[in-house]
Amino acid sequence: MVAPQASGTRILSPMTQRRSIPLVGTLGRTASVLAALAIGATALTFVLRSSGADHVLVFVVSAAALAALAALVGEGTDHLGRRFGPGATGVLQSALGNLPELFISIFSLQAGLVTVVQTALIGSILANTLLVLGLAFLLGGWRNGVQSFHAPAVRTIAVLLLLAVAVLAIPTLATAPGAPDAGHAQDLSVFVSIVMLVVFVASIPFSISGGRGASAIDSPVHQSWSLRLAIGVLAFAGLGAALVADWFVEALKPSMATLGLSEAFVGLVIVAIAGNAVENVVGIQMAMRNKADLAISLILNSSLQVALALTPALVLLSLVIGGGVLTLVLTPLLAATLVLCAVLAAVIVFDGESTWLEGLALLGLYAVIAASVWYGPPIQP
Repeated sequence: MVAPQASGTRILSPMTQRRSIPLVGTLGRTASVLAALAIGATALTFVLRSSGADHVLVFVVSAAALAALAALVGEGTDHLGRRFGPGATGVLQSALGNLPELFISIFSLQAGLVTVVQTALIGSILANTLLVLGLAFLLGGWRNGVQSFHAPAVRTIAVLLLLAVAVLAIPTLATAPGAPDAGHAQDLSVFVSIVMLVVFVASIPFSISGGRGASAIDSPVHQSWSLRLAIGVLAFAGLGAALVADWFVEALKPSMATLGLSEAFVGLVIVAIAGNAVENVVGIQMAMRNKADLAISLILNSSLQVALALTPALVLLSLVIGGGVLTLVLTPLLAATLVLCAVLAAVIVFDGESTWLEGLALLGLYAVIAASVWYGPPIQP
């Protein structure tokens, strides 16, 4: 009688383990941590806002919630893309990867914070190309020495980014005093935005049929989620981002006025990092694993999406949502740093190698650019 009981125990034990698999085993450790952070920070933001807590505290907690939600959107997009192939992944990343920043920008435009939105878009490109890429080079170089990358897709992304940035810089030059289009900043910005969106839409069939997205090179996750789970995570993260973005913008003006920070610094650094750059931390992880091709593709592709799709889309949306009207006319400092950033990215990629010293130089340049807008006029409450 004892032997059958022991045998029964051995049979039931694995079944019991299967039934008790936690959510961590389904989502994976990284996504589970991000989901917990997003839920906790979102709930805390709601409690603080409802209880009339200090605006600065609400702003900080909501920024943390947005960062976690942005990273969770990136996880969900990557898993969903793998259900349809590598080409479709790039398209999905373009459509869904920038949801948090899109919501932040819409609510900020409705609040009249045009400078914050404009600098945040430029800041996203700078943060990805200088800050995140610099950290990837620095940490990857420290751990693995000189890293090489040869994927043609990386060079294609760098060239497209350079071309997109060149187009973004033209309205600033063309509408300067004495230039042919002076006084027509809005009209020229709308025309340029339409052209860029046409190019973006035309690139979708290429990406699906023959182009290679960043995740086509490799995959940082061993097991993909089910289609229902991926859609559910994206829906949760997207709705959460829309909700928290509203609270974030609501607390932005009074908290930044209290801290005495300029609109340019808030957009270029704080909003850009919270809404977009955190999503690309996986690029740093890939560089540390000596997967330089994947790391650079992930990071530069995010910058390209902001330049080619998100920025022109917001220019057109600003015409119909009310509040401030967004144009592509930048300050000379922002235009110069944007072009310099894209040129440096192209040079580094075509060199085919990266070192920790190059990463440190990129980080130094980002710090100098951030410092250059620190003393701007503060936000008025």
